[in-house]
Parts: sequence; structure tokens; C-alpha cells
Amino acid sequence: MRFSGLRTALVAFIALIGASLVSTAYADSGRVSIRIVKAGFVIGGSAGSGTLTFKGRNYPLSIGGLSYGFTFGASETRLRGTVTNIRRPSDIEGVYGQAGAGIAAGRGAQGVVLTNQNGAVLTLSGAQTGVIISADLSGLVLSLQ
Repeated sequence: MRFSGLRTALVAFIALIGASLVSTAYADSGRVSIRIVKAGFVIGGSAGSGTLTFKGRNYPLSIGGLSYGFTFGASETRLRGTVTNIRRPSDIEGVYGQAGAGIAAGRGAQGVVLTNQNGAVLTLSGAQTGVIISADLSGLVLSLQ
């Protein structure tokens, strides 16, 4: 009896591993280009637009968000990169949260990796211009237009 229980547990474990590998294998990736303008004094707001390129088609993106903490100034950030672990364009939609701190005066480099509730992972880098000092919690909402 003990051997049968162990064998059943082993078969269930292998099936679970196989199912997770199959679902990951069907996930795809795309290219993302976004522009975000952020401004604030204690409470900050951000808005922007972008494009998702997925399977040869372009999908316009709308971006909005709020931040709370120490925020003073304004900046514009242009980011490019990839979105991974998506099966369809709508998987990019959702809330991406982050905590961060930074100072930008003039022009500087920016890089970020974010995940939403659908499991989509944004890996972005680019340049930030403006004058802004921040130490805050922020949420960014991406949606297809």
C-alpha cells in the first residue's frame, strides 16, 4: 500500500510539472514602446501612450497611473522593450505596481521590470528627461485602445 501511495504521488507530481511546462510553452512575447509623462507634489499622476507589436500587428496602448509618497517635479520617460508570457494582446492589460526612489535632472537612463495580474512581464529601458525627485509607491495601468 505504501508503494502505491508513493507511486500515485509521483505520477501526480510529474503531471503537475508537465502541465506547467506546456502552459509556459504556449506563451509568446511581443515588443513594447511607451511614453509616460509624470508630474506631482506628494500625490503624482502619470499618463501616456504606446504600442504593442505582437505577431506582426501593432496595438495602441493607453497608460495611466497614480503614485503616493514624496514626489516633486515633472518628467517624461520613453521606454522600449519586451513583454513576455502573453498568449493574446489583451494579456498586457492590467495594473503594474512598483515601489521606487529616484532623482532625475535633465536626461538620465531608466530601466524597469514589471509584472501584472495576468503574468505578463514587461522588461523596459530608455531615457527620462525632466526634473523630478521621488520616493513613492506607484501603480501603472495599461490598456488596449
